[in-house]
Amino acid sequence: MDINVQAMLFEFLGGLGIFLFGIKYMGDGLQKSAGDRLRDLLDRFTTNPVMGVLAGIFVTVLIQSSSATTVLTVGLVSAGFMNLRQAIGVIMGANIGTTVTAFIIGIDIGEYALPIIAAGSILLFFFKNQKVHNFGQIVFGFGALFYGLELMSAGMKPLRSLEAFHELTVQMSTNPILGVVIGTVFTVIVQSSSATIGILQGLFGDGLITLDAALPVLFGDNIGTTITAILASIGASVAARRAAATHVLFNLIGTLIFLILLIPFTNLVEAIKAGMNLNPEMTIAFAHGIFNTTNTIIQLPFVGVLAFIVTKLIPGKDTIVDYKAKHLDPIFIEQSPSIALGQAKEEVLRMGQFAVQGLEETRGYLETKNSKNANTAYQLEEAINNLDRKITDYLVRLSTSSLSKQDSEVHSNLMDTVRDIERIGDHFENILELVEYQQANKVKMTNLAMDDLNKMFSLTISTVKNALQALDQNDRTVAEKVVKKEEEIDKMERTLRKQHILRITEGACTGQAGIVFVDIVSNLERIGDHAVNIADYVLGETH
Repeated sequence: MDINVQAMLFEFLGGLGIFLFGIKYMGDGLQKSAGDRLRDLLDRFTTNPVMGVLAGIFVTVLIQSSSATTVLTVGLVSAGFMNLRQAIGVIMGANIGTTVTAFIIGIDIGEYALPIIAAGSILLFFFKNQKVHNFGQIVFGFGALFYGLELMSAGMKPLRSLEAFHELTVQMSTNPILGVVIGTVFTVIVQSSSATIGILQGLFGDGLITLDAALPVLFGDNIGTTITAILASIGASVAARRAAATHVLFNLIGTLIFLILLIPFTNLVEAIKAGMNLNPEMTIAFAHGIFNTTNTIIQLPFVGVLAFIVTKLIPGKDTIVDYKAKHLDPIFIEQSPSIALGQAKEEVLRMGQFAVQGLEETRGYLETKNSKNANTAYQLEEAINNLDRKITDYLVRLSTSSLSKQDSEVHSNLMDTVRDIERIGDHFENILELVEYQQANKVKMTNLAMDDLNKMFSLTISTVKNALQALDQNDRTVAEKVVKKEEEIDKMERTLRKQHILRITEGACTGQAGIVFVDIVSNLERIGDHAVNIADYVLGETH
């Protein structure tokens, strides 16, 4: 029998593309239906590794991708929302959650794929309601997933008559490590363990591969899926690289354990298949589920050991921004509102320090164009936004308590200060974007313009520092100094604008450079306004 290689490849690759699109589209629809609260869910429900496992399962089932969950976790660790031990739990849970896709594939409804796609299309194109639209996306993705599998299966069927393929499967049966390598390499290429396990289910369903050859490939698929987290951690913080390394280590250890126990594991899967009368696709799904669940149960008690190993493998001090609030204990709201107010003030000052650091990193980025400065500044801005929400919520809850007149005034000032600090974060983020624009468009600044910006940055940072000092010590003298410095900033802004307009008219500077320069100066002037607002609260005045 002649094999039409072109038709086989087209069907297989086209089917793979539709399958991957179906999973992504279905996951996006599920995510939209649940609301974009996944980051908060992982942040809130990962107090210990067991809770982390449950959160990892839930999020992965929701977005249909263990890689996406792991990348999200790496980002949270990098940002300081989550420590390494919590992240390990989430990664373990993600490995269990991803097995749901294999169980979905195990339901043999491939012949109904096209009607399901049609139903999804009707919901997408004939209804305006957003919830119906999201549901349509889920249905369409679900149908596309099965249609892609049908095409892949049709593309792989001619392999049945290929002698070389039979020899390869025999080799994989006698040499499990070869199966692990094939599974790993293919998943690294496709970057989706769900796709490679779907293909494995198709091969096993069509009788193209035996169970003892399929299981090592399944183990390799789990190792290969770690590539996405590795790629996400490149250039990230030490903690993020450690989280990605944990994912690799977890799956490598699991594969090693199951390769040692391959014969009893194969017998167990065979017994489950016979006892429950499972179809071939569902047999692989059960094998996948047992592998990942057992691997998690075995390794969960050793989370501390895993954390220790990756810390030794990837040494170095981490420079992460600790996003979480440190002083906002809700118990003080009930027991002592006055202490709670003091705690809130400590957190506001900490938020202010993030603003100062963000300004310094932004100046560093302007001077050196080093992306590390920009990344740190963006992290700090996100930390400011997070603390803004947490402190505001805490102060709102505190407002229901009985506060003295003096405490009520402090409470009101803190609410306003939080808003001012948050706006400072927004302004240095604007400056970061202006510098990025400058780099992308190769906008050159004159040395004189850079010197002017550096002077204004120094004055602005000094003013913000003084404002925070005045708030911390309730020092009127320092607060008055802030008011004078802000007046200097205003004068400097007017002077620098005029000077730069002269440079443009003389041809020493381009129009694009002029726009960037004036916008940076304008943002610095507004930062000065917010600093003087903080000082005014200390002085008991309002501008």
